[in-house]
Amino acid sequence: MSHLDTEIQELKSDVLEMWSLVINQITKSKEAIVNFDKEIANEIHVNEKRVDAFELKLNMDCEKILALFNPVAIDLRFVLAALKINYNLERIGDYANGISHVVLDSEKPFCEELLQETRILEMFETSIEMLNEAFASFEKEDKHLVANLFYKDKKLDEVNLEANKIIARLIQKDPQCIDQSLNLLSVIRKLERVGDQTLNIAEEIIFFIEAKVLRHSRPKKIGK
Repeated sequence: MSHLDTEIQELKSDVLEMWSLVINQITKSKEAIVNFDKEIANEIHVNEKRVDAFELKLNMDCEKILALFNPVAIDLRFVLAALKINYNLERIGDYANGISHVVLDSEKPFCEELLQETRILEMFETSIEMLNEAFASFEKEDKHLVANLFYKDKKLDEVNLEANKIIARLIQKDPQCIDQSLNLLSVIRKLERVGDQTLNIAEEIIFFIEAKVLRHSRPKKIGK
């Protein structure tokens, strides 16, 4: 195995390790919301520093490979994909941290009716599924494993679009739930963006495997 091959394998391993951390952050953010667990929320906040440290390390490693080994063809595509995936993972970590702050700043558990009506738990599950499927695709270098991500992202978009009407109706029904409703709306927005970032990751995986750039052909969302 050449020095470049070794560096590529180490880079891939580090990306997967960061990925696992980010999946854990989103999973714990769901637990924090459902169980109103401020201890878990604080753990997410603390682990955000690990996510940021990973991003810096991976950026430096990619730059080192590009500068020292001058990779070409599939190796170059892998490094470029890793750079962009690294950025997307860091952004997802930011969203998990933002959700943790919603819990830390709230004074009481979230109303069960709000959680059910807004379909926020469904959004969490879909987001986590998307991240896990993208992880498996990158690990196994199998583009077919991200085939369902585009459909699942549409599902997140639908819930996000319905959220304003649902929140408005719930506030009208019970004005005392305004703060909780607006906090959950913020979480919904973040989960919708998790879907967007995961789709970006899927595109980079396909770029790496097939050198296809889908971003230019994918319709842009309104307001994006």
